[in-house]
Amino acid sequence: MARINTNVSALIAQRNLNTSYSKLNSTLERLSTGLRVSRGKDDPAGLIVSERLRSEISAVNQAIKNTQRAGTIISTTEGALNEVAALLVSIQDKLVESANRGALSDDEIKANQLQVDSAIASITRIANSTTFAGRALLNGSLDYITSGVSVNQITALRVTGAQFGTRDYIPVDVNVTTSAQPAELFFTGPVGSQAVTVEVQGNRGATTLSFVPNASASTIITAVNAIRDATGVFATSAAGGGVRFYSDTMGSKQFVSVRPLPGSGAFATQDGAGNPDDRVNGRDAVATINGAQSIGEGNRLSLRTATLNVELDLAATFGQGQTRFAITEGGSLFQLGSQVNSNLQVGVGVQSVAASQLGNAEIGFLSQIVTGEQFSLINGRFQEASDVVTEAIRQVSVLRGRLGAFEKNTLDTNAAQLGITAENLSSAESVIRDADFAQETSQLTRNQVLVSAGTSVLGLANQTPQNVLRLLGG
Repeated sequence: MARINTNVSALIAQRNLNTSYSKLNSTLERLSTGLRVSRGKDDPAGLIVSERLRSEISAVNQAIKNTQRAGTIISTTEGALNEVAALLVSIQDKLVESANRGALSDDEIKANQLQVDSAIASITRIANSTTFAGRALLNGSLDYITSGVSVNQITALRVTGAQFGTRDYIPVDVNVTTSAQPAELFFTGPVGSQAVTVEVQGNRGATTLSFVPNASASTIITAVNAIRDATGVFATSAAGGGVRFYSDTMGSKQFVSVRPLPGSGAFATQDGAGNPDDRVNGRDAVATINGAQSIGEGNRLSLRTATLNVELDLAATFGQGQTRFAITEGGSLFQLGSQVNSNLQVGVGVQSVAASQLGNAEIGFLSQIVTGEQFSLINGRFQEASDVVTEAIRQVSVLRGRLGAFEKNTLDTNAAQLGITAENLSSAESVIRDADFAQETSQLTRNQVLVSAGTSVLGLANQTPQNVLRLLGG
């Protein structure tokens, strides 16, 4: 056919050339951007998935940064606590040294007291000055705030972790079904006509006491209580002229043992049920906190769940029953996941380590060891001061251990897991969105050839109508 009004061959060549140009431009765009999908028309479904993956990758990377920052905060806090622990150890050294009163003059004890005063002041200063980017860490500002705590029922309360979720406050219901008890032995007496030597033993140690025939209950009580600090056992009068022996503190780990030595007179003791026994243990409190079984150690209860970590000391007179309080706010909340919800957040409470907070209401506080206070070295209250410092060391050590466990087992593992997640998400996003340069360079060569060939063919197609002139004799 020889038609000149419509050059079909040229139209076909032009369409194919435009197609080749379009493919060449797409290949050049992919090679210049490095992306296979840069606009919605490139791969609509792939664009949707890759945008979701990009959002997840960004959130995971931010969670990694959050975790790293949390680790830095915890490390800063733990480093300051290390200095507090060192100061407490030095205070304990001065207490032990000062207790050697037979070898020290009053001036030396006063000099030790000055060092203790300085160390305690430094502890409070560290508590008030330890900050991270302007945020105080050890002055109690990261502790949880509670409401409705009865000081007659709960003598000490430490909330170390709480998840509020969507709640404005966390109610805490403590139900004690079995009260804590000290170890207790009964001696109905009296001492017989033969002298007796008994071994009195408790958690602090053991010693022997000798009693003459027919020794009275008051004599036994006085002798036992005189060495209470060495044995951890004290005595009171019982009905009928007998004697009750108690452990200093409550709990199943506490015990009282009173037994006559071989060859001495009789000294028969009984347990609380009236059965002959010369050694008994105390009893731990049994309780639930918010319906979950707590761990009892004497009158100290602790609960560790995903939503609440709390430790409290019940009053010695609490017995059985219920007590309630609420956690209203506070704590430090760390966002450790890529989504904002309570499952991916961890709340940590850091109590104040100021001298007025280390210790407890039962034995006293560290601030009571300074000059002018009741447990100062100058007053000679070495045993009481030592108990306070021992408790303070325990509190700081437990806090350091808890923060260390949080950093190692939560933050470090979380960062490692998030890093793996970010790698896998980035790999998936790359497969969908990134250009394969090996494939694209091959396509570039092909499209360049097609464009060149299409241009040549279009030129030939445009020359075809010229052949019609031969039919006209041109």
